[in-house]
Amino acid sequence: MNLMTDPQEAIAFMQRYNFATIVTVKNGQTNATHLPFVIEQRDGKIVLISHFAKANPQADELLGCKPLVIFAEPHAYISTRHYELDTNVPTWNYIAVHAYGNATLLESEEEKVSVLERSINSFEAGYMQQWSSLPNDYKYGLMKGITAFEIVVDDLQAKKKLSQNRSEQERRSIVEELEKSDDSSAKEIADRMRP
Repeated sequence: MNLMTDPQEAIAFMQRYNFATIVTVKNGQTNATHLPFVIEQRDGKIVLISHFAKANPQADELLGCKPLVIFAEPHAYISTRHYELDTNVPTWNYIAVHAYGNATLLESEEEKVSVLERSINSFEAGYMQQWSSLPNDYKYGLMKGITAFEIVVDDLQAKKKLSQNRSEQERRSIVEELEKSDDSSAKEIADRMRP
């Protein structure tokens, strides 16, 4: 397993796989929600931006702990049939980024509009025209139902497990097998394993 030491590589990975899991802990109870994130760089820091439905109780936990956001894709099962020796076990190749930081709630209407518009620009810029034409009372009504936030990352842990410890022949065999897969995640692992 290798650590991803280039922060730009980790940022690009988070931007590509931006539907992530946010984990919080309150009174010893771990909670998780899957959310889309906008990943920005601001003043040399990585900032993760998203929002909860206000009804999600995890929204109330953001300020009481240091949230963890997990970006985890692609991945692929690796069979032992690719190994030169029988004394091996199957494994899993993957890439994952864990981002820890302190959360700030974005509570004003202007901040919530900014979060929603950044999300629109990030995920479907063409929708911005329709969004802009919606009545303000409709948009502000929607905003009452969300808890917008950002997390300034102060600890980034990025890992790539891509059979780095295997021989060149074993790696070639794994890549060839994954390329034949119907699973797009397996194919992407094959792409990332190429020298």
